[in-house]
Parts: sequence; structure tokens; C-alpha cells
Amino acid sequence: MRAKYFYGYNIVAASFIIQGVSIGAMFTYGIFFKEFQTEFGWSRATISGASSLAFLVMGVAGIFAGRLNDKIGPRVLMVISGISFGLGYLLMSNLHAQWQLYLFYGVLIGVGLSTHDIITLSTVVRWFVRRRGMMSGIVKVGTGSGQLLVPLIVTAFIATCGWRQSYVIMGVIVLVMLVAAALVLRRDPQSMGLLPDGRRDEPCGDGIGFMERGVPLKRAIRTMQFWTICAAEFIIFFCILTIVVHIVPHATDMGLPPATAAGVLSMIGGVSMFGRFLMGTANDRIGGKRSLVICFIMLLCGLVLLQVASEAWVLFLFAAVYGLALGGFFTVMSPTVAELFGIGSHGELFGIAVFIGTLGGSIGPLLAGRIFDVTGSYQAVFLVLTGLAVLGLVLITMLRPLGGTRTGR
Repeated sequence: MRAKYFYGYNIVAASFIIQGVSIGAMFTYGIFFKEFQTEFGWSRATISGASSLAFLVMGVAGIFAGRLNDKIGPRVLMVISGISFGLGYLLMSNLHAQWQLYLFYGVLIGVGLSTHDIITLSTVVRWFVRRRGMMSGIVKVGTGSGQLLVPLIVTAFIATCGWRQSYVIMGVIVLVMLVAAALVLRRDPQSMGLLPDGRRDEPCGDGIGFMERGVPLKRAIRTMQFWTICAAEFIIFFCILTIVVHIVPHATDMGLPPATAAGVLSMIGGVSMFGRFLMGTANDRIGGKRSLVICFIMLLCGLVLLQVASEAWVLFLFAAVYGLALGGFFTVMSPTVAELFGIGSHGELFGIAVFIGTLGGSIGPLLAGRIFDVTGSYQAVFLVLTGLAVLGLVLITMLRPLGGTRTGR
């Protein structure tokens, strides 16, 4: 028997907002590329480097955030990171030197980004068991909505009031919304006298006991499965974040107007909402491995389209296919970690995996910027991304359940 209303839905709603605000704001970085180049004359490698630093800081801080979330819960952590995130954008409005770019965006915004996935998704997997994939998918739809709307809104802000004032507006909005959403979060249903999924009776006989206990951290990090997940996460972040940072400059290089180029980014975000919900629901039915295989196949298809895109409509077709893959990846990974290792140390394990991913996210955009500065083209970058996507697909096809544990698939 279930309660009429379950507080877990408040957790999902708050996490939806956190995802949308955080990633929507992050997706705007490429829109400011040409503004920085025009005003300061910085190279694309220099500008990409701040984004790479932010991803690296996000990964390092994410490990600690995941461990602390397992122990003390999400509210305080999310408030601190929300303040850092909003402050970083406010300070970006007063940008004048390269060291400021790396401090304001690379460090402060990097700290702010460190909690958006680890805190929200690790909290959601504690509140839901049977619909874990679906609820994770709904949370990640928030990311897609932010990716769809925020770049278009910020593009309009820049056109009407300039890039500096746009950063002020962004800083105020993200600070207020993230702190407000953080105050809704609770660590787990037990802290409120509830059970996962809103149940009133203790579940039995379906492997949930293993899920609650989980695989101990020291054992998990000695398994090939865990490092396979980490390697796949490295590849995912490398590919995804390279595109996020460089697709708008690439589109403008093709001759697209700035608003249309931002529309490509918004297309990725809009379609990713469908991908998040679709793959989150699929994860509950077919499991994490099969879901990740589907995502890698879609990523490969998108990258092939990108390499042959010479007209705007092909670029938008790429964005649609790529958006499905992006949405799926960032929805499926957290439930897959829970499926393989349980939730006892989920925050810390997921944090380590995300950290490894952010190494890829740090290297990818910086390397892409450097390659462009040397060659004047992104073609070599797109070939590298395609090769990595093939490698990721091979790794996931070799992923096997842990011996002696029940994964539920």
C-alpha cells in the first residue's frame, strides 16, 4: 500500500530544477566564445582551457561531494555549491584578464557544477528502487530543458544588453534558484520515517536488500566492472563536452548566424529531454548495459553525420541524433552504478566515475581548441571523437555483472 503523496516527488522536482539551471548555464559557454575573442583576442585553446579546468575541478570536488552526501546528506552541500556557482557568473561580468577567466569560470563555477549530478542522482536512487531509472530520467529531463531554453535566452540577453550584463542576470538567477531547490532536498526516505517508492510495507524477495547494503567501496574499486564504467565515463565526457564547447563556434565557422548556431545547441538540449526519459524508462526494463550500448550506437551515428555536415539542416539532424545519445548517457550511468554495486557507497563510487569522466571532459575541449588553432579545422577532432565512441561501445559490450551479487537484470 502506498501513501497518497510521497515526499520523494519533491526530491525529483528539486533535482529537476538543479539540473536545468546548472547545465543550462554551463551550455552557454560556447555562446560567449566569439565575445571573448572579439574583446580580448584570446585563442580558442585559451578560452577552452577555462572550461577544461571547470570540468576538472568539478570532478575532483565531486568525489568529496559524493562521499559527504553518503554521510551527511545533500542540503548543505547543494547550498554551498549553489552559492559558488552563482558567484562565479556574477564575477564573470567583470572579466578583464585570463587569470580571472580561469578563477571565476574554472574554479568557482567548477565547484558549483560538482554537485549537480552526484548529489541529485545519488539522492534519487535512495528514494526510489522500482522506478529508479524513470525518476532519474525525469530529473535529467531538467537538464535537457535547461539546454533547450537557456542558450536561446542568453543569446537574446547578449543581443540586447551585452555579454557582461548577461552574466549578471545569469548569476542572480542561478544563485536564487539553486539555493531554493537545495533546501527541499533530504538524504533518504528513512530520515523522514518513510520507505523507498512511498511504500508502507517492507519490500522483500526482490534483491532490494543487496541494493541497500551495496558492494563495499574497497571491493568495488578492485573490480574490472567499475573501471570499465570509469573508462566509458571518460569517453562519454570527452565526446559530449568537446561538442558542447565547440559546436557553436563550428556552426558560425560554417556561416550560420549566431542565433542559428545557438539553435543547434538548443536542439541538442531539446531532443535530449526525450532521450533522457526514453532511456531512463528503458533502463528499468532492459538494464544499464543494453541501455549504454544503445547510447553509444546513437553517439556514433551522430558523429558520422557531423563529419559530413556541410549545410545547416544536416547539422540540425546531427544535433537531434546526438541529443538522444547525450540524454541517454547522463540518465543511465547513475542507475547502472546502483545496479552493479548497490547504493551503500553509491555517492562515492558515482563520484569517482564522474571524476574520471571529467578528466575526459577537461582534455577534450582543450585538445579540440588546440587542434583548431593549429589546423584551422575541426575535422581531425571529429575523427578522434568517432574513434573514442567505437572504443566505448566495445568496452560496454564486454561489461558483465559482478559475480556473487544480484544486479536485478
